[in-house]
Amino acid sequence: PGAGPGGMAARILHRLRHALAGEGSREERVRVGSEAEDFPESSELEDDTEGLSTRLSGTLSFTSHDEEEEEAEEEEEKEDGVGEELGEPPQPTGAAAGAEDGGRCWDLGAGWTRAALLSGAVAPWEEGHTNDEWNPAAEHPGSSLLTRQLQELWRKSRGSLAPQRLLFEVTSASVVNERSSKYVLYTIYLIRSGRFDKAPAAISRRYSDFERLNRRLRCRFGCDMADVAFPRKRLRRNFTAETIAKRSRAFEQFLSHLHSIAEIRRSPEFLEFFFLQDLQAAQRLTCTGMYREALATWANAYRLQDRLGVCSSGRFLLTLAGLAVCHQELDELGEAHGCCEQALQLLEAQGSHPLLGPFLQAHVHLAWKVGKDKRHSEARLQDLQEAGPPLHQQPTLKECLIKELLE
Repeated sequence: PGAGPGGMAARILHRLRHALAGEGSREERVRVGSEAEDFPESSELEDDTEGLSTRLSGTLSFTSHDEEEEEAEEEEEKEDGVGEELGEPPQPTGAAAGAEDGGRCWDLGAGWTRAALLSGAVAPWEEGHTNDEWNPAAEHPGSSLLTRQLQELWRKSRGSLAPQRLLFEVTSASVVNERSSKYVLYTIYLIRSGRFDKAPAAISRRYSDFERLNRRLRCRFGCDMADVAFPRKRLRRNFTAETIAKRSRAFEQFLSHLHSIAEIRRSPEFLEFFFLQDLQAAQRLTCTGMYREALATWANAYRLQDRLGVCSSGRFLLTLAGLAVCHQELDELGEAHGCCEQALQLLEAQGSHPLLGPFLQAHVHLAWKVGKDKRHSEARLQDLQEAGPPLHQQPTLKECLIKELLE
């Protein structure tokens, strides 16, 4: 940034001196230059980055193309110095280090393994570049071993699936005024990294809810919770924008830290913090006949349990029962049939379960309504009746849902 026009000219001459000779390289530079002129609106996009950073949460970094090139040159000079001191193979120069392809600068040294390989970009050797332009071993035979190692690492990384990580993001916070209290309600989204959710799983919690979770977990997991930070209670300035913003970030870090500990992640205290309130609310709405509102709440509880990885628990089966009942009451028989099928797949390996009979009865009835095959469910239901009470004595799916105690 501090260099003048003379320094910029020197860098340009340095690049031209090491650029590829021939008409191909000159035509490539002319083509890239013409593309830049054909899209003058790029300056408008750069001007809008400040507004975009304001709208999106988190810390965003926007830099211009010239600044990125200058920073890349400084990093390359530093890495070259370190390599000479430690006796590492020299980095490729000329076309191998300065060739540009659509604005991307390929670096086959240590920078490539740290940045490009992990970012998911396509390596030059995977794009079919077999000439000396992309082959550092052509100029430096000693670096062929490093190139083979990079190729092997790249192939392994492409063949393995990265584990999904659950992210907790506070998307909004609102001050709620009630008759006798005033508090801040935080809305948190549960997001799986690398995936887009059309209908994300969301919860709304206040400070006292987080504090209760923190207290319960510290009582049970004292050692594991020793290093977990929790925002302290304040007597004043609880409703200022600064306090709300700091607490939002603190709650995100708090939940992420808890989720990273396996024992806590699987504990009932942690799991029920997310979906127990939704299950209780959905049950109340179902009992009062508000099926459309109950369906939305059951669906959010379903997504929460799916994100948290507890899709084989009793709570999840109860959620499927709630979805099936609401869909059936709203005359959405295909969706209700699908919920019953999913539940029966989870119950396939279980010989007996309180919800097995009700799900089988509902599935047989819905399969007949929508014209699906019901023979397998009828056979299972017959076996269940021979081993247990008669069919007329078994409760329906809706009756099981209403009688279930959610505490």
